[in-house]
Amino acid sequence: MRLQPAGHILGSAYVEFEAEHAGSKRRVVFSGDLGAPYTPLLPAPQSPLAADIVVIESTYGDRTHESRKNRRERLQALCEHAFGNGGCLLVPAFSIGRTQELLYELEDIIHRNASRPAAAGLAWRELDIIVDSPLAADFTRGYRNLAPHWDAEARKRVDSGRHPLAFEQLTTVADHAAHLKMVDRLARSGRPAIVIAASGMCAGGRIVNYLKAMLGDPRHDVLFCGYQAAGTPGRAIQTYGPRGGHVDLDGQRFQIRAAIHTLGGYSAHADQKDLLNFIGRMRSPPSQVRIVHGDDAAKHTLAGLLRQRHPAMEVVIP
Repeated sequence: MRLQPAGHILGSAYVEFEAEHAGSKRRVVFSGDLGAPYTPLLPAPQSPLAADIVVIESTYGDRTHESRKNRRERLQALCEHAFGNGGCLLVPAFSIGRTQELLYELEDIIHRNASRPAAAGLAWRELDIIVDSPLAADFTRGYRNLAPHWDAEARKRVDSGRHPLAFEQLTTVADHAAHLKMVDRLARSGRPAIVIAASGMCAGGRIVNYLKAMLGDPRHDVLFCGYQAAGTPGRAIQTYGPRGGHVDLDGQRFQIRAAIHTLGGYSAHADQKDLLNFIGRMRSPPSQVRIVHGDDAAKHTLAGLLRQRHPAMEVVIP
């Protein structure tokens, strides 16, 4: 068995193994969660040389992500739009991977635009960026400690004296009492800030208290930059928020008056093109591909494209 970098989060891997069956050896690959090739901080995953069977994820089997440059520009534009209303930008994000990628991108935006206004009377270098998640703070420290395993671009930033995950504008919130004070202060103050808090799908965690306090206030904005599964509060806010609908949180109903945005390209998962390349770039492609871990539409779209590109390949949706 061999583990190869998957580029999903720092340290994630896909699995290759050889197994003997009926007197013959077969090489099987389990992709696990594959990362996108231009994910900040992480080296891009490389396809295996060969396999007989590949079990591959399909989270984004039916769509492609925005380019990294476009998503950074859109992130900056969304921030500046949100701050123009005198409110906060709430970003539900998973503690591992997504939070660190967002911090990396925000440090770059601040570096490029330090003296430019993020809002009236507030320069980018004075903007508060708040990580309100003990787990995210712990993993961010872990990412910093593992800087030798970052990709070449991130190591170059460090060598130039920058600190992509520990910059001056960054504040972390530790205990629960400090969290409640932060929610109250930001809900009342009208001072622009970016709040990154778990959970990524709003199904729990500290982001829920921010949403309860701010969803009903049109000064504030919510930015989704990751997949929202059906049945989660995040999906409900994403779907019904733009229509002025409501969402149920902890058994209570909250009207959505905050602006709701979705920014593609920040998913930690490979997109359709990346998944096809993972198979297509193998020197000896598999005779069978099994497609798992995705919505039905994503699975079937990816299966159709694989059958079209590789007519001799058996493509199975278990």
